[in-house]
Amino acid sequence: MTEKLYLHSIESGYFQNFNATVTGVEDAQVILDQTLFYPLGGGQNWDIGTLTGPNGNLEVSEVRGRDDVFHTVGEGHQLEIGDEVTGTIDWERRHAHMRMHTAQHLVSGLVYEMFNGARTVGNQIHSDRSRIDFNPITFDDAMLESLTIRTNDIIKQNLRVTDTVMTRDEVNAIMPPERTNMDLLPASVKQLRVVKIDDGFDLCPCAGTHVQQLGEIGGVQILGKKSKGKGTQRITYDLLEPLIKISALSETFPI
Repeated sequence: MTEKLYLHSIESGYFQNFNATVTGVEDAQVILDQTLFYPLGGGQNWDIGTLTGPNGNLEVSEVRGRDDVFHTVGEGHQLEIGDEVTGTIDWERRHAHMRMHTAQHLVSGLVYEMFNGARTVGNQIHSDRSRIDFNPITFDDAMLESLTIRTNDIIKQNLRVTDTVMTRDEVNAIMPPERTNMDLLPASVKQLRVVKIDDGFDLCPCAGTHVQQLGEIGGVQILGKKSKGKGTQRITYDLLEPLIKISALSETFPI
């Protein structure tokens, strides 16, 4: 099983470099004992970057997997089990995903609060634009405008984002289960990694990467809406320039 270094803390998502050992090889893919690369999952797209090993630099074009994380580096990579490598994350893409995913938490929470408990039933996080599906709801222009204004007002407050580990019962005692989509999580999972905005404004189980301050998002711009049938509507959004400029942590992730 690959250790997912980005889950150690919110701050872990800001590291760009890490060291690892190759534990598996399958054609164009390699498995590492630990990784900062986020694999496709939870609606969030994968990280890209490079692995540097005994034979030079290899481009990581795709990352997938839940237990073992497979890094696609292409045919002819010549890596073998036991090789030591250094990984480097594409920071611009990583931070875009962090901003987009945190914005999704904020928008999802506000839609639930503002529009009669409409739930988030799907999302796709990309670096340039993202989307969220809600049910049951039918947005009109006035609703989208009020949602945009409210979202950006909160972003300007630059609330803190943190993470912690909680049990299902602890989460349910704070937030309604339908707001956190608790029913979508396997019943076997008892300990949940939870992302919190301002220690009470929002709380949601999530294994994605997120910013530490809402000011890093900059602002949300809703691009449009689309019916997905049976009371479900999809909104698409992108982000404005961040209010706070953040760089990756340049040192190698601590072991």
